[in-house]
Order: sequence, then C-alpha cells, then structure tokens
Amino acid sequence: MPVGRRGDGMLQRRRGMRMASSVIAQESDRKLLVALYHPQAERACVLGAAIEAAGLAVQMLPQHVDGLRAWVDGCFDLLLINPFLGWQEPFEFVRLARSVGGRRPLLVVSDRDSLDDRMVALGAGADDAVGWTDNLPEILARIASLLRRSRIAAGQLGEGELRIDLIDRRVERAGRLIRLPLREFDLLANLARVPDRPLSRDALLRAVWRIDFDPGTNRVEVHMSRLRAKVDRGFEWPMLHTVKGMGYRLRSRRD
Repeated sequence: MPVGRRGDGMLQRRRGMRMASSVIAQESDRKLLVALYHPQAERACVLGAAIEAAGLAVQMLPQHVDGLRAWVDGCFDLLLINPFLGWQEPFEFVRLARSVGGRRPLLVVSDRDSLDDRMVALGAGADDAVGWTDNLPEILARIASLLRRSRIAAGQLGEGELRIDLIDRRVERAGRLIRLPLREFDLLANLARVPDRPLSRDALLRAVWRIDFDPGTNRVEVHMSRLRAKVDRGFEWPMLHTVKGMGYRLRSRRD
C-alpha cells in the first residue's frame, strides 16, 4: 500500500475516534458506565482504554462462572461482551447477558468479522453486534448510538403507578407529584432501572455516591428510610423493600 494511502487511513481512524469521543461526551454531564466482559485480558484492556478515552467509565466484569454478583449488581448504562471465546456457548451466553442487562443496551463484539457471529448475537437478544478487528472508532460510534437511543427511551422510567422523568428529575406515583432531593432521586432511579431485582448496598454506594468501598456509615439506610417515607407513605401498598442479605428492591406492581 502506498505510504500516502496508509497515512490517510490512519488519519481517518483518528478522526473517527475523535468524532465518537465527542458524541459520547455530549450524552451526559456525568460519566456513563460501560460494563465490559472480554475473556482475553489484553484485548479487554485495549477496548477498555479506548472507551475511557472517549469519556466513559469502564467496569471490567469477571468470568461469569465465578459468580454473577458483579454482573447483577452493576449499575451500568451499557453492557459490552464478547461471548465467542472460551468454552461458553455463545447463544446462551448472550441470553444470560440480556437477562442481566434488562432494558439497558447490550452490544456484542466478536474478534473476527463474521456474519454468523453477528446473527447469533442478534438472534439471542443483543441490541447490536460488530466484528472487532482494528475498527475501534466504529465500536465507539456504536456505543454512542446505543447510549443515545437508550437515553431517549430511558427518559421515562417506572411501571404501574410510578413514573420517573430523568430529564426533569420529576417523580409521580399514581398521579401524585413526589419531590425528591438529588441522592434520593438517584437511589430511586437506580432501583427503577432493574425493577423487582434487589440491588446491594455496595452497588448503590457505587452508583449514587461513586464510592468503591464501605465507608462504615449508614448513609444508604438513612436515605432509603427518607425515600420510603415519600414514595410509600399514604399509598395502598409499599414499593420499596429490604431484601435480607441482598439489599433493596423496587417492586413494580402489587402482588
């Protein structure tokens, strides 16, 4: 290949990286979190570094066979996996990831440009799938697109009686306006992203306070008590529940 053409290709890739970074950076005034699983540590680090350079936060997920606690507890905005390496069956692995991710975007990457791999991923429930060779800008652009669509769709959270407007930070239950300060709103929104599934205290500390360790305080318990007083008091049935040994759960409907 002529030197000039190679140089043009490198310039285009760098321009694509900058454009993707710009798109992602405009998505939110906080760092959105991508949960990343790739069975090869070196590839995971390369991909994670590119995502972080684009202005996102990255949470590396462990092997799911070692336990799903980190997967289930993650308050991430997008889940990115490569299910095509190792012993796992790709279709079932993507279905598992779809279950863990709930309504959040699921992007599947393959380390080869394979139509079969993409069809398996999409057939199992992925929102998008791409072959990853050296096309990091395309992957970042797809992440940005999924997050943009997700934020539009996620502008409204809640089911049944509960409605949460993430843009205006407005909460209603059964048509009644509930005014919440920032921390309580963020607690409710994170619980509402995974309705009927418990979130641990540690997961809420990471998601709401950005704390990766136990500070030895009862801040979660205090704010949950205040949140209960506003969301449940005066209504016919409680939405917010403590799940012993597991954390807290938002029940979306009356039993």
